[in-house]
This record gives sequence, structure tokens and C-alpha cells, in this order.
Amino acid sequence: MQDNQKKYCLDTNFFIEAWNKYYSPEFCSSYWNIIDDLAKKGIVFIPQEVKKEIDKGDDNLKNWLKDKKYFVKPITEKVQLCLKKIYNQNPNHKYLSNNVKNRSIADPWVIVHAMAEKATVVTKEYLSNSSNPQKIKIPDVCENMNVPWIDDFDFIKEVNIKFNCKI
Repeated sequence: MQDNQKKYCLDTNFFIEAWNKYYSPEFCSSYWNIIDDLAKKGIVFIPQEVKKEIDKGDDNLKNWLKDKKYFVKPITEKVQLCLKKIYNQNPNHKYLSNNVKNRSIADPWVIVHAMAEKATVVTKEYLSNSSNPQKIKIPDVCENMNVPWIDDFDFIKEVNIKFNCKI
């Protein structure tokens, strides 16, 4: 990978939505080949916590990702310092994940891995626009921490994925 190549940290929902809905490998296997190739080049990656969330699923997505160790970034000291920073920056950031309901456990890790790697977060989430601080989303924390984020469609545009449909 070139030093100036942009990197992307992918959220769990980037995979689940695409795999189960609009880019199913049944009819769009080339999309997954491209994502895999981008991971091999170090352009896209996931935190180990995203891998854990995907592994909880009962679909073939976890099998597809199973042997792709190059995809997964471990938690490092630098990542841990970034985690501390987001929680110290704003006390409402603690609502990003919910351990009691086992919801969004990987969300903070997506952000802090992006911070540590100087990467852009790719998520299906949007700004919460809620006055309730407990409804905080990945983009809200990204905005608060000046971490770039985009949705998966903007990601497709940025990395210049082209679809070729045929029957």
C-alpha cells in the first residue's frame, strides 16, 4: 500500500446489510472479491471486535471472513489510548455501546481503530439528530472527535467500485 493511500475502517453493519440484502454473494460475488482485495492491500480493515460480532451470526458471512486474518486489526496500546480519549472527550460517548443489551459492542472500536490508523469510518449509521444523549451513533462520535466517516455508498464511489450487471 502506498503511504498516501486512504484507509477505511469498516463497521459491522457494512458487512451484514450488504451480505444479506443488496450485495448478496449469490448475485454479486465480485463485490466481495473487491472488498477482499482491498483488505489484502491494507486499504480496508476491521477491528477484532467487528470480527467477533460477525462471528455471532449464523450466515456464511462469518465463513467468508474466517481465514482472512489480514482483514482484522488487533487492539494495540495506541488504540487503547484513542479509546480513553473518546471517553474523556465527552461523557455521552459511553452510550455508544450497550453491554447490558449486548448491542453495538464494536462501535467504539471502529472509531478508535480509525483514529489510530488515520482512517475513515465506513458505516450504515447516520447522525442521530436526537436530543437524547443515550441515542448516540458512530457518526455522532466521529463528528465530535473529528474522525472522517462515510456511508457504504460513498465508500463505493471513493474507491471507484464499478458494477457490471448481466443476465
